[in-house]
Amino acid sequence: MDMLKYSIGRLLRSLITLFIVLSMVFLLMRLMPVEGYFGARGDNMAPEVKEQILKSLGLLDPWYKQLVSFWGRLLHGDLGESIVYRRGASCASIIGPKIATSFRFGIVSLLIQNIVGLPLGVLMANKKNGVVDKLGNVYILIINAVPAAVYYLLLQLGGSNIFGISMIYRPGDVSTMILPVICLSLGGIATNAMWMRRYMVDQMNMDYIRLAKAKGLSSKKVAFSHVVRNAFIPMAQSLPRSIIFTLAGSLYVESLFSIPGMGALLVTAIQRQDNTLVQAVVLLFSAMSVVSMLLGDIAMVICDPRIKLTSGKGGRV
Repeated sequence: MDMLKYSIGRLLRSLITLFIVLSMVFLLMRLMPVEGYFGARGDNMAPEVKEQILKSLGLLDPWYKQLVSFWGRLLHGDLGESIVYRRGASCASIIGPKIATSFRFGIVSLLIQNIVGLPLGVLMANKKNGVVDKLGNVYILIINAVPAAVYYLLLQLGGSNIFGISMIYRPGDVSTMILPVICLSLGGIATNAMWMRRYMVDQMNMDYIRLAKAKGLSSKKVAFSHVVRNAFIPMAQSLPRSIIFTLAGSLYVESLFSIPGMGALLVTAIQRQDNTLVQAVVLLFSAMSVVSMLLGDIAMVICDPRIKLTSGKGGRV
């Protein structure tokens, strides 16, 4: 019952957050130049024609009327129509296939991040100051110090010149997915390894670990029965949030490898000043961010039943 009450409470707060975020994004988009609503024809349009177009789009109404109208359309699944990218087509029909492509790359990347990053953090903590720990820290330092665009380009050029992998993604050719997936995975591997190592080292210094060892439990059993399990609890909260960071990283990777996904779509829509399409993509990214935070909180509570789910002193609210 407590779990249900907590989940409902978190869901309601997430919905409120989502309402505020989407409303702010909508209003901020109204600060963009209106030329983005006319497309390439804007230079040859008379002022009266431009005004008529803006009026038909409801952009001359007061901001609060526009916001009410926006939420009315959004609740019915209407994200508006593209003005430049594919004139007259609904934004939902344009975004749909792009989401499928981005999620295909994103899911594979997330699996690699967790399969490689979490065990690497465990090995680094167990072999603290050893060879694995030192090499892992060098890797983490490089990934965090070097701009992502730099090692993306190095991987693209190196993979193409040394291994003969295509620099451009081709649908249906699995080999062309290798370099983009690696690019999307490197940052997540470093982040997961770094935090898993930190949480495990913190747990190893706890009194209950010293007590377990004093009772004669082997270091291996203590590490995997207690340390890893407790260190994973805070990681469980951050893992769903890595979804949005992976998708954010795809903004550059998809453009670099010519992948027809959400990231490349957003870049193209901004370049062409298709304001309606830009708004739809940004709204979708915002919604995914809020949902991933909700999933992270619920995942942590599921992993750690000791967390109090009701408000009160020392409880989680």
